[in-house]
Order: sequence, then C-alpha cells, then structure tokens
Amino acid sequence: MYNKKESIEDYLEKILMLKERQEIVRAIDIANFMSFSKASVSVALKKLRSYGYVNVNEDNGDISLTKEGEKIATATYERHMIISQSLMDIGVSEKVAYEDACAMEHIISEETFNKLKEQYSKNHK
Repeated sequence: MYNKKESIEDYLEKILMLKERQEIVRAIDIANFMSFSKASVSVALKKLRSYGYVNVNEDNGDISLTKEGEKIATATYERHMIISQSLMDIGVSEKVAYEDACAMEHIISEETFNKLKEQYSKNHK
C-alpha cells in the first residue's frame, strides 16, 4: 500500500523528471504522467506546498521544487536509477526492473543503498 513518504517521494521525483523534459510543469502534466486524476494531484500539491517542497506560480501554474523538495526528488531518482540498472545488470528485464525499483527505492535502507551504489560504481567504470 502507498504510504505518505512513498507518495511524497514519487510526486517530487515525477516533478523533477518532468522539469528535465519541459520548461513549465503544471498539475495536468503530473496527472497525465502519473495516470492520476487532476483532483488527486491538486490535493497532493496542496500538501507538498504546506511541507515546503514545491512552489506554484499563481500566474501560469508552473510547479517548481524548493531546495528541500529537489533534494528529496534527486535522492529518490538516484535510488530508482541505480536500483533499476543493478537489477538489469543481473538479468532482470527492463520493465520489471523499473517496476521493482519503484517499490524498492522507498524502503531500502541507507546502508544497503550505499553498498549497492558502491557495487554499481565498480561495475560501471
């Protein structure tokens, strides 16, 4: 089941990913990217704003990450990429590796992730 921490990390990661692709990110872009309703995204954005993770430009609806939001998004995205690539390195299909990484990125301990990251770095010099 989706917990609060996982949901926050997923939203922030998706905003980061969308920002890399396009200049302006709006709620509808997030809804489409995550296959969620616009209403669900609006509720989530309100919470993310109250936590100080995102800003929303009232003029054009552009959503941007705060420094803290970007820190969480970047860490989540790094975990996702290293875990999924590590799984593919051992023979897991790309589709399954990305799906599994989505779940694992939220629950993996710092110790385990750091060891996995070390191993990944050794294998990808």
